[in-house]
Amino acid sequence: MPLRPADLARRKQAGLPIWVLTAWDALSGALVAEAGADAVLVGDSLAMVVLGHATTLPVTLDEMLHHCRATARGMASVCAPGQEPLLILDLPFLSYQCGTDAAVAAAGRVLKESPAAAVKLEGAEPETLVVIDRLVRSGIPVMGHIGLTPQSVHRLGYRRQGNDQASRQRLEREATALQAAGCFALVLEHVPDDLAASITAQLTIPVIGIGAGSGCDGQVRVTADLLGLTPRQPPFSPPLLQGRSLAVEALRRWMAGPAPAAAPTRPAADAAPHC
Repeated sequence: MPLRPADLARRKQAGLPIWVLTAWDALSGALVAEAGADAVLVGDSLAMVVLGHATTLPVTLDEMLHHCRATARGMASVCAPGQEPLLILDLPFLSYQCGTDAAVAAAGRVLKESPAAAVKLEGAEPETLVVIDRLVRSGIPVMGHIGLTPQSVHRLGYRRQGNDQASRQRLEREATALQAAGCFALVLEHVPDDLAASITAQLTIPVIGIGAGSGCDGQVRVTADLLGLTPRQPPFSPPLLQGRSLAVEALRRWMAGPAPAAAPTRPAADAAPHC
């Protein structure tokens, strides 16, 4: 069996770290699965990384499903049957903010039309908690996400959250509320390290940090950032290699070299048949 949401909780209970990477197509899905990720998130960051948008807001549910299916095919190409990482899909902006019925319909499509086993959504407002409760009671596993929430960029920007006592207390309340609403795990993004460690200790569900220090149960990163493929990386995710410049330089070397020889022409009788 592929990993399931409950497996992450067992990893927390056993004191084992949880490693989560993003993917967006068959190539990246195969890379992160072969690297050994416990879970793969088809994040709405693909709006920026793959589709060239300035924010995550424009990506649609249909586009997210398209990329999720491609990612799953890549994972399956390198994993033994039933040994794939847990696959989670971000619910995009306005797919869950317009009421519980719309949210159930959107999240239900994810489980019906893709191999994803769970969805992730942002925020812990009262309306969002109602949506999460409804999704969980409908049999749809939900991962929460608080702190820096990219879908709220026009309200919060990309600033670190939890910098004062009031906002720290608010994030602690939100984390507890998301657990109570039924989330199987929580992403905590760009908050002070000590706050993240405190929240992690308070919760029984796994806390997956990104820019939240090493005191969380696990870590998640945008794979393109780690590989240095994006023009700029956030301060909490420095590249592990300069992938973009390495690729550009390799392509330039190829184009500066001798012209490739023309492929030999085969006799018509030897031509492969067209399907």
